[in-house]
Amino acid sequence: MAERGEMTLAFGPLKPVGLTDPRTGEQPFAVVQLRAENKEKTAFNLVGFQTKLTYPEQKRVFRMIPGLEHAEFLRLGSIHRNTYVDAPAVLNGLELKARPGVYLAGQITGVEGYVESAACGLWLGMLLSARLEGRDLPCPPPETALGGLLAHLAALPAKRFQPSNVHFGLMPALNKRAPKKKRKELYAQQGQEAFRRWFDSITN
Repeated sequence: MAERGEMTLAFGPLKPVGLTDPRTGEQPFAVVQLRAENKEKTAFNLVGFQTKLTYPEQKRVFRMIPGLEHAEFLRLGSIHRNTYVDAPAVLNGLELKARPGVYLAGQITGVEGYVESAACGLWLGMLLSARLEGRDLPCPPPETALGGLLAHLAALPAKRFQPSNVHFGLMPALNKRAPKKKRKELYAQQGQEAFRRWFDSITN
């Protein structure tokens, strides 16, 4: 991200929106989020700071952050690679086209995020449980978060499939015009209504 420009990080992991300094009442220019790594809260993780910097350079740069001048670094960061399949080309639902009976779930399918990966795994568990009972379980509608994500995995093969987390762009367009500030609320309502109809159809 940093390679894209000097201000890129200020709109990413350093974004301060919604955080107000209680001493001044002002929003800082940038923030570093620290997440506790242990129960005693003696170790913290710098959220969103995967990096290609060398270890000595990481220490030098991170000690420039106010409050971290004398930090002890227990573990330094590194870029991790996400491995995933070309879902539209190789999966039928979550089943491998080339190996029927073999199923994939989670990040390897092309979903991004902890919640998305867990939801993908839970869906596969529900699907296989239904099949073992001789029932057909229809996919959640694309207006819902899970349905939109599963539809993304099954979309017509693109030149280059890209993993995705849940966002409103995966869902069908609203069938009404609305101000930008209102759209998210309308997408949520549309998804809740679609999910309720789907849930009623599989439980009745």
